[in-house]
Amino acid sequence: MRGFVLIFVSMLSLFANDDATLAKLFEDYGIKGAMLIESLDGKERFVYNEARVKMPLLPASTFKIPNTLIALDQNVVNDQSSIVWDKIERSIPAWNKDQTLESAFKTSCVWCYQRFARQIGLEKYDSYLKKLHYGNEKTGDNVERFWLDGKLRISAQEQIAFLKKLYRSELPFRQSDMELLKKMMIDERGERYVIRAKTGWAVPKNAEHHGWYVGYVESSKGIYFFATNLLAPSSDELPLRKSITIDALAQKRVLD
Repeated sequence: MRGFVLIFVSMLSLFANDDATLAKLFEDYGIKGAMLIESLDGKERFVYNEARVKMPLLPASTFKIPNTLIALDQNVVNDQSSIVWDKIERSIPAWNKDQTLESAFKTSCVWCYQRFARQIGLEKYDSYLKKLHYGNEKTGDNVERFWLDGKLRISAQEQIAFLKKLYRSELPFRQSDMELLKKMMIDERGERYVIRAKTGWAVPKNAEHHGWYVGYVESSKGIYFFATNLLAPSSDELPLRKSITIDALAQKRVLD
């Protein structure tokens, strides 16, 4: 009985830590997931579902953030590259043509980054992940899929920790490559803000599908980082990754 009470109190404590604004948004959207918004200095922190914010999950296409830097560092691609389409028709029309690095990043072109991955190889990825302290630093044995349905995992709070290093240019890459990536990450501009971000959708076998929207905002209020993770059984929920995040940032006056 005492054990049950302790578990119940612990659960109440987790819910009590939820930011009321974020909790209301998730209720209004009718979706399950987690969100973390944090200032650059860490003094402001808004969280919904602390347990899931700490949960290691597949990064899916959010891994294109470090993967772009790795590919640039290995000279398998550059900002002038033409990535020639292999003429295999895929379900996303935007992928069925030649790509630039920027278009591959913005459209989450899986076949492009899988081509980079084959050239980079697992041994080098293992080294980079350890050097970057990225998530659990694990690849597994499939160089084309370790971030999609393999062993790599990262939590929302770890996503933000990595993004802070990128913002501060503290990653072990050329400054010019980090600046190029930051430029490609621009997802939305307002009168007083710029959002740099990346989406992702993980569809592992025999496990829940989930969607990501991670990045940071530069505004008159300061620099704020965010990591949103939603349960997304189908592609119908994917637009909510960004919309609920934008609503949260607006209600927290981060976009002012």
